[in-house]
Amino acid sequence: MKIEPSEIFKVLSVETRVKIIELLKGQGPMGAKDIAANIGITTAAVSQHLKILKQAGLVRSERKGYWIPYAIDENAMKNCREVLNEVCTCGCRGTGNFKECDPDRSNPDSLKKYEEELRNELATVRQRLKELEAMKR
Repeated sequence: MKIEPSEIFKVLSVETRVKIIELLKGQGPMGAKDIAANIGITTAAVSQHLKILKQAGLVRSERKGYWIPYAIDENAMKNCREVLNEVCTCGCRGTGNFKECDPDRSNPDSLKKYEEELRNELATVRQRLKELEAMKR
């Protein structure tokens, strides 16, 4: 079942849910109790947010005995990135073809800011890969 982009963005319009996504992205799978401790809300509140995130397909869970770890659904995150690329900073609608860009949205300052955001994201991904590789040793 594919969720409409507008529904995904409604789900992510709640700051606590974005914090949960960021935490799972940075730390990997976690239980509701650990998520609650990290973001400073009750476990019951986290469970409600996780239920909504799971219904939207943004997180997944798999029971392991009494523990239920929640993790980001990578395919859902990929779909979110694709939707965002459709309305990306330069106005190319995800094509990457700057010749087709809306001239009002295609300006050097906007693209430089977008480039910096992408670099930061790449640095985060590289750091997470290093941590995962270190855990395997």
